[in-house]
Amino acid sequence: MRVGSFVLAAQFPGQGEGEALHRAVRSAEVAEESGLDTVWLAEHHFVPYGTCPSAITLAALLLGRTRRIRVGTAVSVLPTVHPVALGEQAALLHHTSGGRFTLGVGRGGPWVDLEVFGAGLEAYEKGFPESLDVLRRWLREPSVAADGERFTFREVPVVPRPSEALTEAAGPELVVACTSPASVRLAAERGLSMLLGMHVGDEEKAEMVALWRQHARASGRPAEEIHRASHVSAGVCQIADRRADAAETLMKAMPGWLKQGLEAHVTVDGRTRRMRDPLAYTELLCGLHPVGTPRLCADRLAATSERTGISRFALLVEGSGDLAATEENVRRLGAEVLPQLV
Repeated sequence: MRVGSFVLAAQFPGQGEGEALHRAVRSAEVAEESGLDTVWLAEHHFVPYGTCPSAITLAALLLGRTRRIRVGTAVSVLPTVHPVALGEQAALLHHTSGGRFTLGVGRGGPWVDLEVFGAGLEAYEKGFPESLDVLRRWLREPSVAADGERFTFREVPVVPRPSEALTEAAGPELVVACTSPASVRLAAERGLSMLLGMHVGDEEKAEMVALWRQHARASGRPAEEIHRASHVSAGVCQIADRRADAAETLMKAMPGWLKQGLEAHVTVDGRTRRMRDPLAYTELLCGLHPVGTPRLCADRLAATSERTGISRFALLVEGSGDLAATEENVRRLGAEVLPQLV
C-alpha cells in the first residue's frame, strides 16, 4: 500500500494566500521526512478553495527540495493548457527528478477559467479526449503531429524525450481524474490509471474500478496491464487520540473553508450550479475516510483497499487549516499509521 498526502494549498477564512502556500510547501517537506510515498498537488484558479494555480510548477519546486518522495499533480487541468506544453514540462520533471514525477490530468469544470485562458466551453465539453491523446503521444513517441478539431500542427520532434530517461523507460506516469462512467471508459480504453475523488465512498469506487476493468478488457488492453493498474483514492485524514477529537478538528475548520472556496467558483456561461452544504459535506468526509485514532485510520485504509482493490491513497492532511497541526498530522500518519499497514 502506498500512502501519500493530497495538498490543495487551501486558504481558510482569515488566512492570506502566502500562508496557505507556505503550509502546502512545508507539509510536503514533512511528508518526505515522515516516510509518505507521494505528495499530490491540486490546481485551482481564482478561488481560495486552493491557491495553487499551477500544480506542475509547484511540483517542480518540491522535486527540487526533496530527494525520495514522488510528486504528482492531482490534477493539472488539461482543457486550459496546450497538451504539448504540459507534456514538455512533464518530460523535463521526469528527467531531472530521476523519474519521481507523476502527471495527473483532469477535465476540470465549466468555470470562468475557460474564458480567461481562451480555451472556450467546447474545450471542456468535447475537447478533453483529443487533448489527452495528444498528451499521451507526446509522452510516449519520438515525434508527434496533430490533425484534430482543436489541435493541428506539423510533425515535430519530442525534446526532451521522456522515454529516454534512465529510470523509467516508459516515461512519466500519467493518471486521469475520473468522476463519471464516461471518464472511466476514457481512461480504461487508453490503459491509464484513475484518480478517484474524496466525495465518493468505497462502494462507488469499487464499482468504478470494476467498470474500468470491463472497458479495458473490451478495448483489448493486455491482461497484464489491467492487472497491474494502480488507481489512486483521494480522501481526508485527521489523526487524534480519540475519534471525536479528530472529527471536531475538521468540523471546526473545514466548513468555513468549503463555504468561501466553493462559493467563489464562477461558471463561464452563467449556468446554475448547486453547491454542497459545507457542514454536511464535512460530516460526509469524516464518515468516509480515515478520521480518528491511528488504529482506526489504518483499519479504514486497509478496508478501502480490500473493498476496492485500490492500493494508492492521496489524503488531505491540511483540514485543520493550521500549519503546526498539519505538520503533526503528517508526522503521526507516518509514525503511527503507516507501520500498521505493512
